Parts: sequence; structure tokens; C-alpha cells
Amino acid sequence: MGAERAFSSIDAVQQHLGESGYVCGRALATVVFLAARLGRPLFLEGEAGVGKTEIAKALAAVTGRRLIRLQCYEGLDAASAVYEWNFAAQMIAIRTAEAAGATDRKALQAELFSEDYLIARPLLRAMQPDANGAPILLIDELDRTDEPFEAFLLEALSDFQVTIPELGTIKAPEVPLVIVTSNRTREVHDALKRRCLYHWVDYPDFDRELEILHARVPEAAETLSREVVAFVQALRTEDLFKKPGVAETIDWANCLLALDVVTLSPEAIADTLGAILKYQDDIARLQGSEAKRLLDQARASLEPR
Repeated sequence: MGAERAFSSIDAVQQHLGESGYVCGRALATVVFLAARLGRPLFLEGEAGVGKTEIAKALAAVTGRRLIRLQCYEGLDAASAVYEWNFAAQMIAIRTAEAAGATDRKALQAELFSEDYLIARPLLRAMQPDANGAPILLIDELDRTDEPFEAFLLEALSDFQVTIPELGTIKAPEVPLVIVTSNRTREVHDALKRRCLYHWVDYPDFDRELEILHARVPEAAETLSREVVAFVQALRTEDLFKKPGVAETIDWANCLLALDVVTLSPEAIADTLGAILKYQDDIARLQGSEAKRLLDQARASLEPR
């Protein structure tokens, strides 16, 4: 399916994402539609596991475009994000030229710093021509980098171009759809946010999370799916170091299916806590009667009112 159909309207965005297994509300579908229509980067902020990264994957699936992912980390610099020179191949070329008695140093230098020896990293790959159209560029977890890298991104996200001293400025022939995500472990600079459309991705309510679980784990029985979602929703009201995201809900449902669990019990919860909680202090809080209390609370919320 082409991007034209996928981005033809807000309803089309919501429908096609849903068909690919990504269930989103109208507010998120609207900002995705606007980012595609206006050629603006989309900045998604929210807790880990709420589906920020998955939307880039879903957009690539529904449009048939290439997904290019730049995974951010502390110490990430322009060389790692844009390009590197293939030094090993350059050294081989130099030794081959020396063995052949080549004396034209300028010609050799021009050859060594040509595109034949260039290793394109995510940002540069996103700005190169593609037969399937402009790619989806995912800049994931930007908050893990530092301010100098943010400053570098300003040029890339403003003009969709990068500069390689040996080759000059390379500008994207077609503006890629850029998805920037942040888990808000620190504040991202306003200058970068101003270049983007912004959306806060929150935890879904019960009905939407149940819809997501149906889409991602369709083989789960209705009763188990409802109990899983209700329990996770109740768990998020607790004072935890890290509340479970939608990704954990999906993982947990798959674990319960693998164990042939038909309905939740305190024993099944205790055996599978590692699928929804990732810190020992949080797991310790749910040992014993706490798991039963939350399960009772979850089941009470499912009763007709």
C-alpha cells in the first residue's frame, strides 16, 4: 500500500494502522497525518513500553517504505549517526596503489574519499534516494543522548540535509517521515522540539488496551484477556519503580498462553511476574497477599455495574 492511501485522511491513518496491528486513538492518528502531510518530524514522548517505537514499525508496514532506525545512546556522535569512512578498505587501496607504483596522490585521495568507501549510517541513509519513496526514520530514545548531539540534529531536522566535508552537503530528495521518541529521562531542548509536532503517548484506558491485546494476541481467550488487562491497569495504580507498559501486557499474555493458563490465579501471577515487572523491588511488593488483593480488585472492576 502506498503512503498516499495510508495518509489520505485521519480516518485512513487510524484504519490502516489498526489493520497492521497498531491500535491508536484519533489524537495520535491526527498528529501522524499532519506530520506526513506537512513534512514535519513527529516527537513522541511517554513512558517506556507505551508504543512509541512500534508506531514507526507500523507506518513502515502500511506504507511499504523502508524503516531506518537510529538507536540513541549516551555518547552518540555525528560520525556514528551519519557516516564513517571504510578505513580498512582505504588502507588496502593505498597498499595496492603503492605496489602498482601509482604516483598521482591527488587522484588516489579523490578515490579514497569517494562514495565507494563511504559507510552510510542511519541519518545519511534516510536522505538518499529510494525507489519505494522517502523512508520512515526512527530516532529512538533521543533523551539518552547529550545536548551536543541534539544541536547537531537541528540542521538535519530543519533542512533534511547533512554535510560531509570530503563530499559536500547532501540533501534529501524527498522529506522522510521522522519519528523521534523520548522516555523523558531528561528534558529535550526546546529548539529541537519546536521543529517537531508533539504528542504525549499515555497508557491506554481499559477498552483500548483490550483492543490492542486482541490485535496482538488474538489467540488469547476473552476471559483471560480481560483479566490480564484489568490486572495490569490495577497494577499501574500502585507505587512502583517502573509501571508496566503495553509491551509488558502483550508479553505477559503470551507467557500465560505458553503455560496454558485459562484464568488468572495468585500462583500464575507469582510464576510470571518477570514478564510484567522488571525490578526486584517491584516484584517483592507483589509477593504473597498483594497479588491476590490486586487480582480481586481487577475482577471487581470487570463486574457489571
